[in-house]
Amino acid sequence: MGIAVVIRTENLTKKYGDFVAVNNLNLEIYEGEIFGLLGPNGAGKTTTILMLMGMTEPTSGAAYIDGNLTTKDTLKIKKIVGYMPDRVGFYEDMTARENLRFTGRLNGLDEKSIEDRIDQLLERVGLKDAGNKKVGTFSLGMRQRLGIADTLMKDPKILILDEPTHGLDPEGINEMLNLILELARVDRRTILVSSHLLHQMQKICDRVGIFVRGELLAAGPISTLGEKVLAGQALTIEINVSPVDDKLLSLIKSIDDQVRVEVKDENIVVESQKEIRKDLMKILYENNYELLYLKQSGRDLDDIYSRYFAGEGVRK
Repeated sequence: MGIAVVIRTENLTKKYGDFVAVNNLNLEIYEGEIFGLLGPNGAGKTTTILMLMGMTEPTSGAAYIDGNLTTKDTLKIKKIVGYMPDRVGFYEDMTARENLRFTGRLNGLDEKSIEDRIDQLLERVGLKDAGNKKVGTFSLGMRQRLGIADTLMKDPKILILDEPTHGLDPEGINEMLNLILELARVDRRTILVSSHLLHQMQKICDRVGIFVRGELLAAGPISTLGEKVLAGQALTIEINVSPVDDKLLSLIKSIDDQVRVEVKDENIVVESQKEIRKDLMKILYENNYELLYLKQSGRDLDDIYSRYFAGEGVRK
């Protein structure tokens, strides 16, 4: 038996007039995994989440959560999904306990279950000593952790977190990422995380989808994304070798007809359309050249970030 698909979209599309916010999104998220929906600000991630939660209707296509159609089975979905928006809202003049108690009552929990769960969750998110403090006094990191506790009040099997590390300092980021990992690995919850912070998400996600201008460019383990997203883009290898001579340059060019070689300062820059590092290393070893430095770029996370996340992919 295969792994169960918990979240599925079929040609999910959302338009606002002539503007296409989400375009024919086809996505599957599996039970028990952490899936990162990653894209620059304005890519359509939050719009996608709102459609998954039944908070806005798609223009066309469909989305299912645990087999429930999001446009019809909203009550069933709300029972099994905990959603934390990018800006968590609480009653400022109420304590953390009072806010969580309010959420528990909204979800129909009995009073004993509410109090027991509040104690457990405050301790779990590191707010045990702040439970009786008004939320208006909380730092952003404390609010984010309280937001996680709030989503867990109904003990959902699925969590959807929109920019959960937004505005946090490095310590707060690590705490949040570790908590998300625990919720997936220990609790076995399925977690969808939306973020524009690619290098944070690579620490916790089993799979990710690169989402740009309303379209899913690729989805899979982070190790495979470069080949999928940047296919066709030249690979660049920069090496520092001793000695540098005409024989070496000729040997490198002989690897493939499309290989281009250029000497810049003390380094050799090699461009190719395919992976040639093994061939390059073999040439250096067999011909007694000393390799001092090697760096390849063109298909890794930094390249994806530079191309899509550092301004180019952001909608105006």
